[in-house]
Amino acid sequence: MTDQNPELVHRASPADDANSPLARVLRQPLIMGLFLPIQQGGWTPSTLPRTTDWTWDYNAALTKRAEALGFDLVFGLAQWTSKGGYGGATSYREISLDAFMTTAALAGITDRILLISTIHVLYGPWHPVHLAKFGATLDHISRGRWGINVVTGYAEREPAMFGMKKVEHDRRYEMADVFVERLQQLWCGTENLTVDGPFWSMEDAFITPKPRYGRPILVNAAGSPAGIDYGTRHSDLMFITSPGGNQMADAIATLPPHIAAIRASAAARGRQVKTVINPMVICRATEREALAYRDAIEGAADTGAVEGFADHGRRGDAQAWANQKRSHRAIGGNLHLVGSPEQIVDGFLKLKALGCDGVQITFYDFAKDLEHFAQHVLPLMVQAGLRLPTIAPAAAEPAVLAG
Repeated sequence: MTDQNPELVHRASPADDANSPLARVLRQPLIMGLFLPIQQGGWTPSTLPRTTDWTWDYNAALTKRAEALGFDLVFGLAQWTSKGGYGGATSYREISLDAFMTTAALAGITDRILLISTIHVLYGPWHPVHLAKFGATLDHISRGRWGINVVTGYAEREPAMFGMKKVEHDRRYEMADVFVERLQQLWCGTENLTVDGPFWSMEDAFITPKPRYGRPILVNAAGSPAGIDYGTRHSDLMFITSPGGNQMADAIATLPPHIAAIRASAAARGRQVKTVINPMVICRATEREALAYRDAIEGAADTGAVEGFADHGRRGDAQAWANQKRSHRAIGGNLHLVGSPEQIVDGFLKLKALGCDGVQITFYDFAKDLEHFAQHVLPLMVQAGLRLPTIAPAAAEPAVLAG
């Protein structure tokens, strides 16, 4: 037999339960996440010395430190590259951990922080029954802290690794819509599910245990009309970029209508979706020192990797990064915040005023820059009303800074 009406199923959200980890996070004035560097080179193809490392030990230490500091969530990207990565002297991003496996393992060493797995649901042999079972299991292991960042893949060469052809942009979102609809039917349904497509068929499928708060957390990153339509139908959180480019002036001009469109689309479905943007934070005691740090990163750029990564983007059809400018391309990240602690907090206040509900932060030298952020920026965020008061952050263990 078929299960309950999908239109009723997809409206369920863990945020509806006041006791869920997601509901707790959404009580923060500004959601704060850490974008883990589980890929070689992080977000910045530069050779300036740093501790940033793709390894499990480094990222596990970062996650535990972020949790101690009160960060709300961590996640990593899903990376599929051939030998040599994106090129250059550093073979940028040739090495990467799998985001799904990494965040699954993090569930066993953390207690509070949300763990989001990025998964290309359309690549290879993924079936909704597989991911529904895996996701429900992780939901119980993490006590409701796990979620999936659903991505469809925009690059030409990635699906080829799986013996597949790239699917047209909007068609991919049609497929993802069906995939996630089936996930939600399996997570929420009380009877066997039998469907004959489209895309995925199943007969008498049933998943237990059921997730603790209705379903796991759903996330996506999108900038196109099709992506926004999908995100506001299914997601709790949407990772967004500045449509105008990676500088704050561009964000101020272009983010408000972009976020307004997302909110209007969600409201038309009787839903609320929180938007989270990814700033690269470059912070030092003074603006002059921060600019010098930025310039040193740029000055040591692996130009071959910069161009290789840019060429990869041009060959794809993602619309969220279409207007990212060549200026400061070596820095990475979707938006650049550079300055003193006071200026970084002012940037966060501006992003909140523009409509952003959260920030998913990246750093150049992750362990050391995270510690500087903890000591000098976090207290100012509390004072500014961006974060609820918590215990003052202690210094990191030496092992964390060792990298």
